[in-house]
Amino acid sequence: MTPWVRASLRDLDTEHSDLLVIGGGITGAGIARDAALRGLRVALVEARDFGSGTSSRSSRLIHGGLRYLEQGQLRLVLESLRERAVLRRLAPHLVRPLPFVLPFYRGDRVPGWKVRLGLTLYDLLAGRGNVRRHHTLGKRALLELEPLLREPGLRGGALYYDAQCDDARLTLAVIRAAAAAGARVANYTRVTALIREGDRVSGARLRDEHSGIEGETRARLVLNAGGPWSDAIRRLEDPAAAPLLRPTKGSHIVVPRRRIGNRHAVIFATPLDRRVMFILPWEQWTYIGTTDTDAAPDPDAAQPDQADFLYLLRSANAMYPGARLTEADVVASWAGLRPLLADSPETSPSLLSREHRIVRGPLGMLSIAGGKLTTFRLMAREMVDRALRELGASGTSGRALSDSTPFPGGEALADGFQAAGLELGLSEPAVAHLLKQYGAETPALYTLCRQRPELLRPLHPEHPAIAAQVVFAVQREFACTTADVLSRRIHLDTETRDRGEAARATVAALLAAEGH
Repeated sequence: MTPWVRASLRDLDTEHSDLLVIGGGITGAGIARDAALRGLRVALVEARDFGSGTSSRSSRLIHGGLRYLEQGQLRLVLESLRERAVLRRLAPHLVRPLPFVLPFYRGDRVPGWKVRLGLTLYDLLAGRGNVRRHHTLGKRALLELEPLLREPGLRGGALYYDAQCDDARLTLAVIRAAAAAGARVANYTRVTALIREGDRVSGARLRDEHSGIEGETRARLVLNAGGPWSDAIRRLEDPAAAPLLRPTKGSHIVVPRRRIGNRHAVIFATPLDRRVMFILPWEQWTYIGTTDTDAAPDPDAAQPDQADFLYLLRSANAMYPGARLTEADVVASWAGLRPLLADSPETSPSLLSREHRIVRGPLGMLSIAGGKLTTFRLMAREMVDRALRELGASGTSGRALSDSTPFPGGEALADGFQAAGLELGLSEPAVAHLLKQYGAETPALYTLCRQRPELLRPLHPEHPAIAAQVVFAVQREFACTTADVLSRRIHLDTETRDRGEAARATVAALLAAEGH
């Protein structure tokens, strides 16, 4: 089986695994990659598409978490900053530096001197992996950077640096890295029950969500990386299992960047309730987020509601009063559930810990809960270390490969990539888009275009994506449905005014031609 072919039920049943990973979000993907790099036989199953849950509905940031300093979580910040540097090295096309403007206003809950001290500590903790040192700015200098910011009460601010990522494509890159290292991976493959032999879980019963066909797979150890669904998976092992999670909902809205006028990423405390929020640039768009509210029990029901829209619009308008944003300006939105560890019911959702925990169930299944996008690789390493101890094996062989092996596309770009695309007849925006999405794999798209010149055509009049990307998504990125392409492979649903509708028929036809 080639690395980019979705594992079938027969594949999963034929060869028993050392580890069965349940969950194809960023955490499960990281676990599968780490374990496969160490030479373990790994199977990973995901009930929906890879990254279709929280891992494609985040704030798209790889960051240390400046606000966690105030909460005294120095270890979490230190680990996150170190991981930011590692991920920039492993996937430079997907994890990119982003300058942040942090304004200071009269009456802020946290005084300016304390913020400046925190930024200095932030730089020190980042060490040699720092993107760039922060700069303190006076009022005039700050308004030169962000001239449309609310001016009354403004005292100055700071410019500092973190990183932005394409969360869905980062998750996909890690899945593909796991497959390239030998893991068998299958999206749209649901776990319907766990298989028990004596006093241990020894595998899972599966259902292919496309065909409805059922099967099973066996493994020496089962690992639960279900994110917001982790407690539901734990109850397959122990119906009386107490919840580990208190998921909180994070909603975002997308507006045309020209409507709000931000030039940089902006971090601020919303005047509505003093929570930290972001206004973030994304090409010609700006996305605003995030809310942090307790979520309904069903993770599948996570959607922004009217209260989320009003909260985000009012918060943005408070910082950019000239924007006068209304719901009519919103072109897209998303909401995801953060699988945060349960704390006291009285704890504010925004103060819940971003730490993680590994627990062993009564029949031996290991579950990982909590954590954040930035530290997924560390979580994965810890989970595989624990799994190897459970199996009575050494945990050192191949361990260093996790922080030194680039993700697909993360290798150094060769000279001439841009020129080669232009010579094919692609526009400059299209070439820039491909390099940003695929990095060192961009020549594979060019090859498709040379073989089939019709794949050079644009998919959507408002977007630089081309038809070759759909074929690549099927052949190498496990795409099965139109939504897989529009939502997570190319993002036409959040980067066009009609949510990708003008491309839907073309995408569907290309998928059908590829056998989907």
